[in-house]
Amino acid sequence: MVLLGPSVSSVRLLLTLCEGYAEQHGLRYNATKSELVVFKARKYNSEAVPEITLCGVPLKVVDRVKYLGHMLTSNLSDDPDMETERRAMAVRGNMIARRFARCSNEVKLTLFKAYCQTFYTCSLWVRFTQRAYNSIRVQYNNILRMLLRLPRHNSASRMFTESRTDDFFAIRRKRVGSLLNRMRGSSNCLLRELAERLDSPLIRYWVEVAIGRAK
Repeated sequence: MVLLGPSVSSVRLLLTLCEGYAEQHGLRYNATKSELVVFKARKYNSEAVPEITLCGVPLKVVDRVKYLGHMLTSNLSDDPDMETERRAMAVRGNMIARRFARCSNEVKLTLFKAYCQTFYTCSLWVRFTQRAYNSIRVQYNNILRMLLRLPRHNSASRMFTESRTDDFFAIRRKRVGSLLNRMRGSSNCLLRELAERLDSPLIRYWVEVAIGRAK
């Protein structure tokens, strides 16, 4: 469970409600396994955040936490999440290369699409460094080259065209487009409102990615 609040007092109020509910229903929160992330605003000193407790136990303040497969960081950077995905993709790619080295390219492409094109939550990547972005893109390209036994200098665009496989840019466009469509068709009024706010920097970025103007 995740609680979000714009201030310390709001988070404390939410925790108080949770504590009351748990007491009424004979439940108990494990405060030692609960963590607190302070999303930092510009020129904000996170060390000034007052202590927040759950069932009388101070919550541990951390810089990052993984929720539903996505890495949330206090500075809102997506670099750690992208690096986690890059490493996982490298492991899967090497596994395919070892176990299916003697298979046809058709089989390898099927496995590549199944295991190396997930990019879980990549539609949420909006704040990252060019280094992190290039790192995961190059890793993706190199895995396909390795599976097809192509030289490293082989053109990536030609490789994806001839193998009829989506490149990294195409995958991101599809994921972002799918997310926007699901948000606009959602029964949740907050998600629909967010998706229609074209003045939002987040939505503007998503639209640019979907139409191929942003990377």
